[in-house]
Amino acid sequence: MTVRPRRSVLYMPGANTRALEKAKVLPADALILDLEDSVAPEAKAEARENVCEAVHGGGYGRRELVIRVNAIETAWGMDDLRAAASVEPDAILVPKVSSPGDIVTVAKVLDAINAPSKVRVWAMMETPSSILNAREIAALGADPETRLSCLVMGTNDLLKESRARALHDRVAVVPWLAMAIVAARAYGLDILDGVYNDFRDEIGFRAECEHGRTLGMDGKTLIHPSQVGPCNEIFSPTVEEVSWARKVIAAFEEPANRQKGVITLEGRMVERLHLVMARRTVAIADAIEAMRRTEEEWF
Repeated sequence: MTVRPRRSVLYMPGANTRALEKAKVLPADALILDLEDSVAPEAKAEARENVCEAVHGGGYGRRELVIRVNAIETAWGMDDLRAAASVEPDAILVPKVSSPGDIVTVAKVLDAINAPSKVRVWAMMETPSSILNAREIAALGADPETRLSCLVMGTNDLLKESRARALHDRVAVVPWLAMAIVAARAYGLDILDGVYNDFRDEIGFRAECEHGRTLGMDGKTLIHPSQVGPCNEIFSPTVEEVSWARKVIAAFEEPANRQKGVITLEGRMVERLHLVMARRTVAIADAIEAMRRTEEEWF
């Protein structure tokens, strides 16, 4: 099983060249180099140039590089899309997705400009319509031509658009998160939790990371480098989880169990669905360890 950890996904403003350079040494799994919300209108063109130079120049090691473009219908959208595709990031993040058509349109543009197939598409789920259409949007992941591989929750925008209160228990947000998670899982997509705005509140941040992981998120989007470490810790499989997963895999590999749907392991009933979960847990743990070794070699 090949997986790519996306525990910590840090937004970096494209207009800030110092931030883009600093990101090369941050232990985030992925970086979203932003041309949209964090960039003022008068700085859009400069940010686009900065981000493209940064991606083309490299030096980010094993980090997944994602460029968030402006919406295609804006004055900057098409130029962003063309420029981003030309430097071949790992993915392009489409903002303000409301319907499947938003993703299909971007995919068609990428094909028309001969963007390499390795350039994937991520979708920002940040409008009420995106939640209502979550199933249809996620279903595009079954079609390789759409390139869709990940959903990203935009909880700040969802709160604004719904007029809900941003409380620490996220009571208003949970239904939206749950709908998007189920849709993502139905079609084999990864999904990332929204940002936590008070980056000085580590206790609150950790609690929200734990909450997101409990719901089933693959990781969390971040707004500050100080959030990367706690996020990586919480979204990594624990030693106990990995140990148990390896035991499950080993048990099903025993000749007597290879054809069984259910076995007993240390007094617990274990089904083949647990084997699937165990294999993913081990694959994630192995990928994290490989990333750690690569980082040590890099520096």
